[in-house]
Amino acid sequence: MISMTKTEKERGVDIVTTATASIARIDHPDTAAGPPKLGPGQLRAAQEDTLGAPRLHYSRMARALFKITDLAYGRQGSIVKFVMLEYIARVPYQAWERVGYLALARYRGRSALAKRVAGRITATRAEQDNEQWHLLILQDLAQRRGLRQSFLRHRLAPWLIAFCYYHVSWLMFIVKPEWSYRLNADFEDHAEHEYMSYVAGHRDLENQPDPGTYRDMYGHYRSLADLLRQIGHDERIHKLDSLVNLTAPRFQQAGQHTREPARPGQASS
Repeated sequence: MISMTKTEKERGVDIVTTATASIARIDHPDTAAGPPKLGPGQLRAAQEDTLGAPRLHYSRMARALFKITDLAYGRQGSIVKFVMLEYIARVPYQAWERVGYLALARYRGRSALAKRVAGRITATRAEQDNEQWHLLILQDLAQRRGLRQSFLRHRLAPWLIAFCYYHVSWLMFIVKPEWSYRLNADFEDHAEHEYMSYVAGHRDLENQPDPGTYRDMYGHYRSLADLLRQIGHDERIHKLDSLVNLTAPRFQQAGQHTREPARPGQASS
């Protein structure tokens, strides 16, 4: 149903080790835990890395999802479209968290396994919270710009898409967890490229300030361009996490794959 090539799997495991190197170079130490926060130079380098990297080979399910969003909100990226994408981006993590709590209750008598399950729930929750900040930030930007959002296209339609996506992610995770992780990796890879391409195509964003509405929770950036680059980089980290989970998709395997830190000075890619 959903598969990944050997090259993609090896690439996912390899590049996640370099992505974590930037954690040691966080420029916003007072922000909440989550993907590493990068400085201006690092954000530009991350954008160049994304735009120079090939996209994943998307599954049919992922391509169908992207087709629906393109038909409803246009092929080109926009702040309003990004609001919708972030609305549904939280869904897989919510589904995995729900399954995780069911598994935690089931394995409560096996402390080692229960600890691994709890660890994966914690990681899943952190990713879900990060996506929630993206949604709040982008909704704030849309409101500040006075962008019109109709009930049908921007409230009801995203809810329906998210409802379906949630149950697909949940069912995939129950039947074969790697299907769900791979679908999420496809979605996050698509989002990463969408953000970085949007910034590249709108140079005026370099001169627009980050309003900093959620600076205490997400950090404050030199420009709106850097803010969107950071969100795009977050999506890359979520993608890499899903690719790594593909190597140990079931709770019984959780914690068997460990990330090794990259060499000092090595950039994420």
